[in-house]
Amino acid sequence: MYLAKIYVTLKPTVNDPQGLTVKGGLHTLGFKDVQSVRIGKYMEIKLEEKDSARAEEQVQEMCRKLLANPIIENYRFELAEVSA
Repeated sequence: MYLAKIYVTLKPTVNDPQGLTVKGGLHTLGFKDVQSVRIGKYMEIKLEEKDSARAEEQVQEMCRKLLANPIIENYRFELAEVSA
């Protein structure tokens, strides 16, 4: 069994209005040193797969087809073998 930890972030050229809102909130709370905030998504998916190459292939496909929008987002993932 494998655990995929998936990180999806906006591409650097894409505006992040949610990040700007959080930055403004942090400034309001007194955190004036915050220069920028980018918001993303984090997911954990367990796969009942025995072969690491096959598990990696499946996670790549999941990200390409559903979990990330390749036009505006980048993704990366870590894959680790775990016990059931």
